[in-house]
Amino acid sequence: MTSAEDHILVQRALQADPESFSLLCGRYYPCLVAVADSILLDHHLAEDAAQEALAYACRQLPKLKEPARFGPWAAAICRNVARDMRRQRRRQRTPAADCEPQTLDGREDDRDEVLAEALRHLPDRLREVIFLRFYNELSYQQMAQVLGATEQMIDGRLRRAKKRIAAYMRRKGIEL
Repeated sequence: MTSAEDHILVQRALQADPESFSLLCGRYYPCLVAVADSILLDHHLAEDAAQEALAYACRQLPKLKEPARFGPWAAAICRNVARDMRRQRRRQRTPAADCEPQTLDGREDDRDEVLAEALRHLPDRLREVIFLRFYNELSYQQMAQVLGATEQMIDGRLRRAKKRIAAYMRRKGIEL
């Protein structure tokens, strides 16, 4: 994933080369799913959000001012789509939909449950880097490119996220 390659693919896609846009989609789809998943906390909805974001990006491609920054641009679109979906889901919730699902024997692994709670309490930007790093196993360089940030910014966000998760888990009585 390089910005020079993205620039070339965007230019070709703008010249009606459908394979170029398909390559961009294939390159960024997993990252966009992770970005959306970090906001929605629902993998199936995250896949829908990523697809919707890429469809929108395809329609808006002529408006992209910096073709080399396709990844961060698509990630920003995906963030907005996922946030819209989250708002819609909140409006449509019923009290029954808010009930936590139970396992067959009625128990959940406490550590995993508290970790999931900790992730839900993180701001979107911090949860996003956790998902990209640990669920999608992206390098700092890849995350920086997708998010339009420096590797130092990514490192700082990851450190803050880890500290907040650890503090939350300690407050809940779970030692790491």
